[in-house]
Amino acid sequence: MRLEDAWIPIDEVAGTAVDTFSYCVERGDGAFYPTKVGKMFAVEDGKPRAEQNYAWRAAACMLSLMERGLDPLRVLVDRAHEHGLDFIANLRLQRLGGVYPELEIENGGAGWAEERVQDLKYDVLRELVTEYPIQGVELDFTAAFSERGYFYFSDGGTPENTAAMTEWVRRVAEMVRARPGEPGVVGARIFPTEQGNLEQGLDVRTWLGEGLLDFVVPVAYIYTVLDPDMPFDWVVGPAHDAGASVYGFLQHYTQDQIVGASGRRYPSLEHFRAAAANYWEKGVDGLYTWMMDWPLGDAERNILTAIGSPQLVRERDKRYALARKYDGAARVDYRHHIPHELSPPLPTAAHQIPFSIADDIAAADSRVSGTTLRIYLTNVVSADRFNIALNGHSLAGETCRRVWKQDDAYPYTDPRNHWLEFDLVDCVPRKGENLLEVSLESRPDGLTGSVTIQEVEVEVRYSPYPVGLGGSTHDLR
Repeated sequence: MRLEDAWIPIDEVAGTAVDTFSYCVERGDGAFYPTKVGKMFAVEDGKPRAEQNYAWRAAACMLSLMERGLDPLRVLVDRAHEHGLDFIANLRLQRLGGVYPELEIENGGAGWAEERVQDLKYDVLRELVTEYPIQGVELDFTAAFSERGYFYFSDGGTPENTAAMTEWVRRVAEMVRARPGEPGVVGARIFPTEQGNLEQGLDVRTWLGEGLLDFVVPVAYIYTVLDPDMPFDWVVGPAHDAGASVYGFLQHYTQDQIVGASGRRYPSLEHFRAAAANYWEKGVDGLYTWMMDWPLGDAERNILTAIGSPQLVRERDKRYALARKYDGAARVDYRHHIPHELSPPLPTAAHQIPFSIADDIAAADSRVSGTTLRIYLTNVVSADRFNIALNGHSLAGETCRRVWKQDDAYPYTDPRNHWLEFDLVDCVPRKGENLLEVSLESRPDGLTGSVTIQEVEVEVRYSPYPVGLGGSTHDLR
């Protein structure tokens, strides 16, 4: 492996708004560096060994660097620093890197109730912050997988388990900050809702209150769809009260198989702007993203630059695409409101769909040139009649078109299904929280099935000029 190839993950984000590189050093089945504590990924007896090509290649590349006296992790750390980037080591905490497979919950073990598990993860973190010149560590509680419902303790977040995890976080925080040289920072990836964390024994509010964390990143690893309404508001105040930062996580798809799509689609700049703007409004201190369409090209680097500050997304075109339900996310108390079936008897109850936008469309000096609400429906016919309201006001007076949605990810893409597309003029979304209500009022005789709300999105378009015939006295453009 050439050094130039090893540097690619760093070099391709250098020169954008990215100022910190968080690197997953171990995903649960071996470390991506020559650890003295655990096992290396896909390496046996000093040679690469794996069934899959990607795993074999990763191990072969690491070993090729090591044969030349280079540490694969140190190569990345040094390159990040050459570009002026901070380097954070991200450590996934659920699985044990092949060291104690019998202790993992999925294998019938006691998981984090075992001191050996806690000590193993502590020792890996100590190795990282003392052997490598990194700025700190990120405790990744969210890259966790289990059909049993719990990730760290077989009986979940009991008081005893919660206390044990909090004590472990205390030990880590003390060790990282007391390392030789400059103190390291300690961050954590946490689940989006407080209840989702508490059910796993993760008392984030106490960790922040005791000053154990320098930053938090609310996210559900298994939920890969960009969500402009991620419900992490609860943690912003406690984090800021403790002097800690909150980073809004921008996921990497707008469509994915996990939410019923037939394929995957990456967000546009307008999608990223919308989610980023909402996160800035919630009070985040920065943004965090990953897994963009790789290798990163001009479009991806442009996105990483264009969402770098609140000022860069203000008064720019946005597309708020509401995220869809996924059972895996619901298991960690992260819930969504679509898709939803409007089922007989008719008229149906109004299905409520809350959403937020960061744009002040109705402001006197607004430069918004157009606002479009789209609702994608399946098993629908033109004779169906709906009642649709925004913040309690009917949209019956707004222009509505029924538009065939082509190139769709969801089932039955053809003229039998379509968008309801509203050009909103008199009734526009307000800045902050909004409530969309949809009910099915009537269907033609003999059509007895349900109509499904599949997608909802709000598109906000801007002009470089003020709206209206007269200019503002304070606007000289």
